[in-house]
Amino acid sequence: MHPRRDHDRRLLGFARQMRHDMTDAERKIWDILRSRRLQGFKFRRQFPIAGYILDFYCVRLHLAVELDGGQHNDAGAIVYDERRAQTLDAQGIRVIRFWDDDVLKHTDAVAEAIYDACCANPHPDPLPDYRERG
Repeated sequence: MHPRRDHDRRLLGFARQMRHDMTDAERKIWDILRSRRLQGFKFRRQFPIAGYILDFYCVRLHLAVELDGGQHNDAGAIVYDERRAQTLDAQGIRVIRFWDDDVLKHTDAVAEAIYDACCANPHPDPLPDYRERG
């Protein structure tokens, strides 16, 4: 099963706004991930799927990279994040999370961890590389 982009108009509008209003941590990671800069892996930012918006998503690997600010320490946010993680897992999406502070202070280590996640345990049924299509 391949997770599909969510086409809900409200969600798409919110994702578009989030792409425009990126945090400092999101800008830093996007500078690393954009245009296949991380060893050719293609990521999309603020990608709507399964009723949620993923910060960064590699469609081919079904891998989401989420950046969390301090608000994710709140009890309600913890419950929400857990429910979200279960929904995404049921869609076959692996999620790796980083604190914004770690992104800003240890950018190279975060980039290496994302690369390792891309290389380790690839999705068992990845989409074909666009160059391999006929």
